[in-house]
Amino acid sequence: MAQKNEQSKKVSEIERMRHSFAHILAHAVMHLFPEAKLGIGPAIENGFYYDFDLPKQLTPEDLPKIEKEMKKLIAEELPFQQLNLNRDEAMDMLLQQGQLYKTELLNEIPDEEVSFYRTGNEFMDMCRGPHVEHTGQLGAFKLMSVAGAYWRGDEKRPQMQRIYGVAFKTEQELKKHLENLKELKNRDHRKLGKELDLFLIDETVGQGLVMWLPKGSQIRKIIEDFEYKERIKLGYEPVYTPHIGSLKLFKESGHWQHYRDSMYAPIEIDKEKYLLKPMNCPFHAKIYSRKIRSYRDLPIKYCEYGTVYRYEKSGELSGLTRVRGFTQDDAHIYFREDQTKELVIETIQATIRLITAFGFDNYRVRLSLRDQKDKEKFIDKPEAWAKAEKGLRDALKEMEVDYIEEIGEAAFYGPKVDFLVKDALGREEQCGTVQLDFNVPERFKLTYIDENGKEQQPVMIHWAPLGSFERFFSRIIEHYGGAFPAWLSPLQARIIPISKKFNNYAKIVKEELDKRDIRSAIDERDETLQAKIRDSEMDKIPYMLVIGKKEQANKAVAVRPRTGADLGMMKLDEFIERIEEEIQAKK
Repeated sequence: MAQKNEQSKKVSEIERMRHSFAHILAHAVMHLFPEAKLGIGPAIENGFYYDFDLPKQLTPEDLPKIEKEMKKLIAEELPFQQLNLNRDEAMDMLLQQGQLYKTELLNEIPDEEVSFYRTGNEFMDMCRGPHVEHTGQLGAFKLMSVAGAYWRGDEKRPQMQRIYGVAFKTEQELKKHLENLKELKNRDHRKLGKELDLFLIDETVGQGLVMWLPKGSQIRKIIEDFEYKERIKLGYEPVYTPHIGSLKLFKESGHWQHYRDSMYAPIEIDKEKYLLKPMNCPFHAKIYSRKIRSYRDLPIKYCEYGTVYRYEKSGELSGLTRVRGFTQDDAHIYFREDQTKELVIETIQATIRLITAFGFDNYRVRLSLRDQKDKEKFIDKPEAWAKAEKGLRDALKEMEVDYIEEIGEAAFYGPKVDFLVKDALGREEQCGTVQLDFNVPERFKLTYIDENGKEQQPVMIHWAPLGSFERFFSRIIEHYGGAFPAWLSPLQARIIPISKKFNNYAKIVKEELDKRDIRSAIDERDETLQAKIRDSEMDKIPYMLVIGKKEQANKAVAVRPRTGADLGMMKLDEFIERIEEEIQAKK
């Protein structure tokens, strides 16, 4: 137990608090429903949850009752005390209590002594901890929802009821979080995607399969073109690869052995088995290996917007964030080992340029490493892993980049640098990734001829600065609340004539905007001016250009940004210069 206790010291204060709230939640539920069976109750981002097998189906109306019971317990300033029981004692106690889910967990713990935490004198839960010293140290909380959750995530096991809560150190922080949640509902990409007509997921087409509508496709094309130009500057060459590949290919790459649960079942064609591709890298490796390479040829850089398919359980699908088919902004670099630091630095710098261009200035860098004890999840090539991890560390240190290390978050074939971006509401999610790989080149027997005429194995970088277009697009929608900056907006200006008499001048304005590649449209509907302005604001179009007699006479437009401010009459050339500067600055 000493090792576990040592590890527990590294847990943050807020994590201890949230974990302790989970125990108080279980304690309160046992008070209200003594026959409840307990599952697990961890701390999670912004809060906690606990799984219960209960004699009744909970409703949202039950949450205030449970909250009230929790507050009673918290007010008593009950101590959290760790107790170590031997396995037999622990099993006898859990069986006597009828806590069968806990006995299942106990059977998987190899230690002879098992850690429990007691709250006050009556509630005890099997747990490694750590916790706060007493309930008086707990901050502010609120129970948020009840959801179904299969025991151990297995749909063949009993379905339990999961109660979610949020918790913060202060009431002020909790209030701010609840306000953010309210704002998040307004920014939800599923809601805005429908309102702004950006994308469609239709059950008849299939769950988790995205159709990009014209406006969404326009934004996607802008993103692709911007990123493509950046890559061409760095010497990347575009390639295209099939949507299916032979099972033999994915066995050679190692995906079948290490990634099978996330892949679709093989399809048999002419007595040969094929798979919907889950990754692009095996195809790129084959493109590299098609001919003899010289050390002078390296580095070789390929890029592809490649659509891949991965099996996600239907209950885990969610809008654009969890889908079954998505397009990655994939790139692979093949190079000599002595070029490692230079190319890792280049890709990290390029990733930072790209994510910040889209407005994600707030980000953290994570070095994701393998768990050396997990021989099944990660390719067991210690020497290759050591070189790859050193290569990434050396580059990060030379760049003087602050980073954290995370064990177990690597790809199965190599370590990676992940970029964790925060959006406008402070939510953090993984975005870009730079993966250094000595293993896949070995599996595919990739070679080049060195200056002495000998065969050598290249090193490989897997680079996806944005990740998947679907997930990145969901972030973009929610970050901006659908009010995209002018350079990303599918329509940058809507021309609004105050009556049909000015439609011809509206067309002249549009022609001038078209000449300068400013995306515009004319609202020729037989509606009032107020209705047209309101609809443009609802559509979140950056600029409305109102035109009437005065504007026509002065070759001008009345400029109204979507913020509602009225900039008044402006010469058309002056407006074009203004919006071009804004587009160029990507603000």
